[in-house]
Amino acid sequence: MIELSLTKTRIQAGIWEGILTGGPQDGDVPDLQVTHLGKTLNTVAVTPDPDAPGRWQVKIAIPPELLSDGVQTFLIQNGATGETLNSFTVVTGEPLGDDIRGEMDLLRAELDMLKRAFRRHCNETM
Repeated sequence: MIELSLTKTRIQAGIWEGILTGGPQDGDVPDLQVTHLGKTLNTVAVTPDPDAPGRWQVKIAIPPELLSDGVQTFLIQNGATGETLNSFTVVTGEPLGDDIRGEMDLLRAELDMLKRAFRRHCNETM
């Protein structure tokens, strides 16, 4: 099984662009899926790089109807395995800086608590 790697290059004019490596070198187009709030978008274009076999240019048009106040997160997944290769977030509307920083601090604290509890559980059950 080939492991895919997707790296963002830029977002310009409402189009997310990236480079996919590790794709099939036999000419088959890798199956990528983009989801937003659990719904699959049909706005992905994957084209082979003529100078590098196994390397693909990925372009994802961001539908304007999905942009609204708040934070919108898009997941880019390997369609064959469901593995998340990359994601991007679009923030629109009123400045959310303080709110987002506060939420991130809470999420980090909760994640650290869960990691400690999980490690403790694993050590106790061994």
